[in-house]
Amino acid sequence: MFTGIVQGIATVATVTDRPGLRSFTLRFPTGFADGLAIGASVAVDGVCLTVTELVGADAARFDVMQQSLSLTTLGTLAEGSRVNAERAARDGAEIGGHPLSGHVDFTATVAEVRTPENNHVLRIAVPAPWMRYVFPKGYIAVNGASLTVAEADREAGWFEVWLIPETLRQTTFGDKAPGAVLNVEIERATQVFVDTVRATLEERLGPLLPALESLLRERGLNPEALAGGAPRLPR
Repeated sequence: MFTGIVQGIATVATVTDRPGLRSFTLRFPTGFADGLAIGASVAVDGVCLTVTELVGADAARFDVMQQSLSLTTLGTLAEGSRVNAERAARDGAEIGGHPLSGHVDFTATVAEVRTPENNHVLRIAVPAPWMRYVFPKGYIAVNGASLTVAEADREAGWFEVWLIPETLRQTTFGDKAPGAVLNVEIERATQVFVDTVRATLEERLGPLLPALESLLRERGLNPEALAGGAPRLPR
């Protein structure tokens, strides 16, 4: 498990392709790899990877299978790429963000970047099926960082996050321009809540549900309103 609090920026030192696998050597900030062992888990831009070899005091090698390369941004990494990194949480560790599995649900695209004074705003375009799990003031993980959704527009298919200078310093978000692709992991409790409500409605309403959703759209309402919105869960 991870907490979504990025602990440092790692740099891709080498990329090696082998049959069915791609291996990355990541160089970490000084001290990040202290006590790191083969078999340990590290979140790399939000993707849980396993250490397969230690390379000196501040680097480690990871093997990534083809499915992970195709479903995440890891397939686009090259030597010199910078990534967010977090080591697995220890028992009893403070969870400053929210619990993450390191299993990316989908990739999204930076649609717009705004820079009001002392802030940095990313508008992120999301594939339609996933917007049902995104709520203003809810939690979401983007490239392994636990963030709070500031605004969300389900009809237009985007949400926004506001980043303070410290977040920009500790992560790679300052490098992202419109068109950049990001890894997203939705908050699991929110997913369970939404899916349970939708399944209950489908079971009880049956064939009437499509007609009701159509009526809501005609009235200018979002069918997701049937779920009543997911509550904000305590950290």
